[in-house]
Amino acid sequence: MTRECPAGLWPFALLWLLIAGCGTSDLLGPDAAQGIEGTVLLGPQCPVQTQDDPCPDLPYQAWIGIRDYVLQPESGDPFPTASDQEVTVVMDVFAEVVIHFDTGIR
Repeated sequence: MTRECPAGLWPFALLWLLIAGCGTSDLLGPDAAQGIEGTVLLGPQCPVQTQDDPCPDLPYQAWIGIRDYVLQPESGDPFPTASDQEVTVVMDVFAEVVIHFDTGIR
């Protein structure tokens, strides 16, 4: 039995997505042992990075749409920007995802 997912967007500082209730009942559901989890980062934060001053990317709150296991980050105009990411979810495994938003700082 297959159910359709509502087309919604969720804000997260740290992306913790558990896709439950979508897809086949043996793969996903309220007691599923698989899904998507990860982090959303924003960078670069500085125009110049060195080994002594690495200027790491920072956690970022973003809208992430989920459509058929494709994460669709909502980019700014013109920045920050992030690309869609296709994710494969398999039985008994959480897919680890890191979404990088580009600040445009160079």
